[in-house]
Amino acid sequence: MDGLLEFPVATPPAPGEAIAIAPGVLWLRMRLPFALNHINLWLVDDGPCWTAVDCGYALPETKAAWQHLFATCLGGRPIGRVIVTHYHPDHIGLAGWLTEEWDAKLWITEKEWLHARMMTGDAGGDAARVRSEFARRAGLDDEAAAIFAERQGNYRRGVPSVPGAYHRIGDGSEIAIGGRIWRVIVGEGHAPEHACLYCAEAGILIAGDQILPRISPNISVPAHEPDGDPLARYLASLAKLRKELPPDILVLPSHNLPFRGAHQRIDELAAHHRVRCDEVVAACTRPLCAAELMPILFRRPLDRHQTGFALGEALAHLHYLCGQGALERVSGDDGIDRFGAIST
Repeated sequence: MDGLLEFPVATPPAPGEAIAIAPGVLWLRMRLPFALNHINLWLVDDGPCWTAVDCGYALPETKAAWQHLFATCLGGRPIGRVIVTHYHPDHIGLAGWLTEEWDAKLWITEKEWLHARMMTGDAGGDAARVRSEFARRAGLDDEAAAIFAERQGNYRRGVPSVPGAYHRIGDGSEIAIGGRIWRVIVGEGHAPEHACLYCAEAGILIAGDQILPRISPNISVPAHEPDGDPLARYLASLAKLRKELPPDILVLPSHNLPFRGAHQRIDELAAHHRVRCDEVVAACTRPLCAAELMPILFRRPLDRHQTGFALGEALAHLHYLCGQGALERVSGDDGIDRFGAIST
């Protein structure tokens, strides 16, 4: 137990192994080259074949783990369909390879497919310029902005290819897998059109990154939408999921362990962001930029990978508070956006 959360299985599978986490659902785990060092993937029994949900980051060892699973866990049946919850590299990274390996279709929401294609496209210097300007506007100096632009441009390392065609799913889509219906519930904020898969008959939610049991999903303003308000969309999505899901559902998240206690965790995640917002308002008694806010919100040392997420998350809270009328934004002569209490 973790508060009111229940974790039915304490030990995850090793890479290349599978655990039956629910009837007809196998739990896989693959390594990631980040501080968050793993992702959970799922194989769902689909009668004459399997449906894979998410793919892993494109590493040689991830391919090797998949190939071991092909030989040991599929029972001679092919992977007939690949469903990807969202476009982030750890989820869609090997989608091109998996779909080609099995001549399988990619099922994904339209915005997630378009974002993946955009991020793997040849935008070149224009994309790097957009990322650098975004970082400078948030208060990073030239050196830090260049590092941010480089890190943000590393998407193709984890996603060497994205299938050129896809089968579109969307909010409310019903997918028949192994004789059971899985309904798509779209969440926003962490990604533009994140697909969660809900099977009412089995009492299972494949949650992707929308609901995680021990960490908060990153909610970031992206460089290509510099004035966006993803936190408002994420909080609205949490409320939607809480309304649609039973409290005792088995949640299969992309990170950490499967758990029960969806309503409790949704409430905790919403409360976490309320606390963050209170911290931001308290700090902004004088105008602050996002870079100045990062050490207030993130009190531990951050590596380069984490710094990019932290900058986007600081901006997400600032933009949300502006939208709620709690702060105002002022662009200085130096081109930096600063946020403070509303002038009276």
